[in-house]
Amino acid sequence: MLSKISARLFEHFEVKDIAREHALKLSRTVVRLSSSAIKSIHRKQFDQAKDIIVEAGTINTEIKSILADHPELYFAGFVEQAQQEFAEATILYCIINENRIPDTSEIDVEDPAYLMGLGDVVGELRRVILDLIRLDKPTEGEKYLDIMDDIYTTILFFDFPDALLRGLRHKGDVARSLVERTRGELTNAIGHEKLKERMSELEKKLE
Repeated sequence: MLSKISARLFEHFEVKDIAREHALKLSRTVVRLSSSAIKSIHRKQFDQAKDIIVEAGTINTEIKSILADHPELYFAGFVEQAQQEFAEATILYCIINENRIPDTSEIDVEDPAYLMGLGDVVGELRRVILDLIRLDKPTEGEKYLDIMDDIYTTILFFDFPDALLRGLRHKGDVARSLVERTRGELTNAIGHEKLKERMSELEKKLE
């Protein structure tokens, strides 16, 4: 009596399971590639970073195609996590290499993933600034601090419940802390640099 029904249901869930496993594997690849792209950006290997980002974008499109008929799987969480990492890598690349912030349509990710990835860029920009301080180029970090502050202000604007933007409030809290700490460290570094310049000028006058 139930054989036809169970056969139909089994086939239905088997198709979903295959789609989920395939998409889950590809999502993990996007996460790995995005992490690799961020490392390349920090190493100033921009051509390599661009190639990796393009590859991750192609896989993101493939995931969307695989799960087009399975929205409950698409929004289950693992795709959003992958798109968040992909958005973070793409936004960071565009800021550092092209001095701009790409729109959601350009990255082709869902809005929550874009905002979460944007929030994570704050931490990556702090790392860029700390590297510039270490290289005695603190003044070059001021523009990135302005972008960090701009991102933090933008995140605050999206004061919605976690049911809509899960985890974004926490990203905002972390971003505020990072902006404040980085501002203090950058201010001290620039002050130290100016003091060194004045002392150097004074030494030349005394020679």
